[in-house]
Amino acid sequence: MKAPPNGSGAVGLGDPLTVSRAATVLLDRSGVVTGWSPEAGRLLGYRAQEVLGRSVDALSAQTTAEGGEGRLSPGCTSRRGRVVTLRHCSGRLVRVAVECRSLPDTVAGPTTLLLLTDAERLAELQMQQAMLHGMATQSPVALTIYGPDLRVAWANQAARQELPGPFTQYLGRREDELHPGSKALSAHHPSSVTQIMREVLDTGQTVVGLHYRGRPPADPGREHVWSLSYYRLQDAEGRPLGVCEEAADVTDLHQAQRRLVLLNEASAMIGSTLGLERTVQELAAVLVPQVADFIAVDLIGDVLAGSELPADGAAGAGDLCRVAHRSVREDLPEAVVAPGHEVDYPQGSPQWQCLSSGAPVLNAVLDLASPWLLHDPVRSARLNKLGIHSHMVVPLRARGVTMGVATLMRWRDPLAFASEDLLLVEELAGRAAVCIDNARRFHREHTSALTLQRSLLPHKLPAHAAVEAAYRYLPADTEAGVGGDWFDVLPLACGRVGLVVGDVIGHGIRAAATMGRLRTAVHTLADLDLPPEELLSHLDDLVNRLAEEAEEAHPSGVEGVVGATCLYGVYDPVIRRATFARAGHPPPALAHLKEPVEFVDIPAGPPLGIGGLPFESAEVDIPQDSVLAFYTDGLLTASDADTDTGLERLSFALAHPDRPLEDICRTVERALLPDRPRDDVALLVARPRPLPAENVATWALDFQAESARRARTLTGERLAHWQLHELAFSAELIVSELVTNAIRHAQGPVRLRLIRTDNRLVCSVSDCSNTSPHMRRAGAVEEGGRGLFLVAQFALRWGTRYTHEGKIIWAELPIPGP
Repeated sequence: MKAPPNGSGAVGLGDPLTVSRAATVLLDRSGVVTGWSPEAGRLLGYRAQEVLGRSVDALSAQTTAEGGEGRLSPGCTSRRGRVVTLRHCSGRLVRVAVECRSLPDTVAGPTTLLLLTDAERLAELQMQQAMLHGMATQSPVALTIYGPDLRVAWANQAARQELPGPFTQYLGRREDELHPGSKALSAHHPSSVTQIMREVLDTGQTVVGLHYRGRPPADPGREHVWSLSYYRLQDAEGRPLGVCEEAADVTDLHQAQRRLVLLNEASAMIGSTLGLERTVQELAAVLVPQVADFIAVDLIGDVLAGSELPADGAAGAGDLCRVAHRSVREDLPEAVVAPGHEVDYPQGSPQWQCLSSGAPVLNAVLDLASPWLLHDPVRSARLNKLGIHSHMVVPLRARGVTMGVATLMRWRDPLAFASEDLLLVEELAGRAAVCIDNARRFHREHTSALTLQRSLLPHKLPAHAAVEAAYRYLPADTEAGVGGDWFDVLPLACGRVGLVVGDVIGHGIRAAATMGRLRTAVHTLADLDLPPEELLSHLDDLVNRLAEEAEEAHPSGVEGVVGATCLYGVYDPVIRRATFARAGHPPPALAHLKEPVEFVDIPAGPPLGIGGLPFESAEVDIPQDSVLAFYTDGLLTASDADTDTGLERLSFALAHPDRPLEDICRTVERALLPDRPRDDVALLVARPRPLPAENVATWALDFQAESARRARTLTGERLAHWQLHELAFSAELIVSELVTNAIRHAQGPVRLRLIRTDNRLVCSVSDCSNTSPHMRRAGAVEEGGRGLFLVAQFALRWGTRYTHEGKIIWAELPIPGP
């Protein structure tokens, strides 16, 4: 197809004013119709017999129509396409486009040829031809026509601009020869455009909006994206003539869409956790290779430490630490500093400028002779070796504070960084900076809570003759925050030991502080030698008071929730029995040497803070060489398993209790705990050790005054047998006073017991009275009142322990070392 030049009167294919298509009328010199074609009859409705020999003026409407003249005159020389109004044989008016042509003189004399056609059809044709001319010369859409052999037959001006050199050299080529290496962006599209055109040519079905990418011959250094459409060209009889390709360059639109997709993906990827380093790595993963070939993210040291930053955000370039970097190559050839190491940028460098001003620095074309690179030969040599040509540094700012910089480079991508890339990176860096600041704040609070919690937990379990113990404590991961789990091994009177584990509801500093208050309360209540169920009742009252205080401080109730679970047990090595009570806590596990692991059946009391329900205890015999395990519920659910599965795994880990306790703890860790538990986990493993019978001596005393003398004698003899002669005087004095007080102020029967442990001698006297003695200082002239005062002076500690039958007054003496 050849487009006519602007303003040309050339006739194109299908022109209705051609002799072969228009209505033809012949006029003589006087305007009489001498010829009338069938097309004229169809146009105006008259038969030839009705108009031949008549004046052509009879066909005129005798009025001037809009845009036309009313009469047809012979010998007219009007412009092509003059519009006149004629009357149809039916009487209606018809607007007709007329072209007059004067014929050479004939036998009949001068003759005029009139070519008539419908004016509206002619206007439509002219519009179509103008459109075709614009598409051929002015349209930004590249049009290429491929013949039946799918080889180039014609292309408009936009398509020819993408093909350097004369267009004639491309005629007869296939599409894959014009744009070699082009690929579909969608996996659903065929990889070959020729295949698509063949289907269009065979089926006649139009294909619209295929997106392909490639490098055009006119711009081989940059990858373009085109939106391609194909439709079949055919003649009037429907025979295919070829395929027309419409190609619109949508590279800029594709880049904009890609940036929007990248921003959308980044919003879901960056900040997925509250881990600071993880957030930085997520930012790097978003930008490489989508935007840059290499990125290095450096943060100020105070950010990594979780410290508060100065309000002005000022920081020196020497106060930076490399947190993460990423490259299109796995060997990271661009990296100069490894993650975790300090990085130093010279004064005047883009990083130094970025930190000082808080504004990004874009070097679209990097000058390797810049002064700052001359002062950094290592980095300059690396940039020069790789051919890094574009450089961009963006600050990581949040809440008006600069926390670090991100450095991006290009060396594999031939395109330089543009302003659109800078806007995209600034947006992503801003989002990442907020997440980094949140991680910094959380890290600081988490560290504070963890420090508080660890300071409130026992740093080392006390050595005790009655038990050997080991423990594991794992705080929750950084997202959940530390919790309020605690454990303890408490030395009690008469060689007994208290074992406790608890869990405060919630996480954070409040949970840790509440845990510290409860742990202190358990210490105090245990020193009073309360039975386990009574101790939990007092602890429940304390939690209720704490909840009331929290409710008053936080009426909304969000931060005022206070609650806990607790398991408390007392093991007596003399009788080899333990008494347990629990408040909403999992029962202890008892691992036998030759039997399956047993979960002790203890009445399940309500969690602390519920109130209104009593706690019950249960006594359990502790066999020789068995192991007790106390734990919090986080241990059972740490591996995303249900409680029953957790109990099965715990039973497996506790099997063979004859192993060292540390080995048992490690086995429990491997079997039940992930690297980052969602909740705090406390595990206390204890191996109860019975006291040998030879280390315990018990006597029943008569309820009379002479029993004090007998108690002194029995004590002296037993200490001599134990070779504790140096304790004889103190022990005899203590048992004499305790027996005397029992006979004077209590009820019989009276029993004396001596217990020898590794480093203690326990002297205890029991009676059937519930009255508690009190120590007081006797006056100068008073005869009595000095008994318990003397006991307190000679004993390491003393106290009262109540039993179901009455009470026990006990005192401890330290056994001297060898």
